[in-house]
Order: sequence, then C-alpha cells, then structure tokens
Amino acid sequence: MALECNILKNKNNCTCTYTSCSKRGHCCECIAYHRGNNELPGCLFSPEAEKTYDRSVANFIKTMQ
Repeated sequence: MALECNILKNKNNCTCTYTSCSKRGHCCECIAYHRGNNELPGCLFSPEAEKTYDRSVANFIKTMQ
C-alpha cells in the first residue's frame, strides 16, 4: 500500500528555516537531496544547529554530543 504525501501538513510542520526551498513539504525529495550530498535534512538538527545551514553529518554528530 503506497502512502500519500500530505505536502501542506508537511510544510506546516517543517522546522527548516530555509523557507524558500523548493523541497519544503516534499520530505522524500528533501531526504534524497541531502543524502545525495552526504548531508542530513535540517529537521533532524536542534533549532540552534539548524540555523547554521551546516547539514553535514559531522556537524550533526558534533551538535548532538
């Protein structure tokens, strides 16, 4: 059974501060984009770390310690 993406609900719940991103609300596209760049999406970071726009795995690990 395929799940449908509720883009409006995703946009309303998205914590990423890059609001002009074309992938906002399209979580699967966002994850695929960041994964392709060896990054993580902003929604996985703390609010303080997310605002740096450093989506690297190294930054995620550093800020989660």
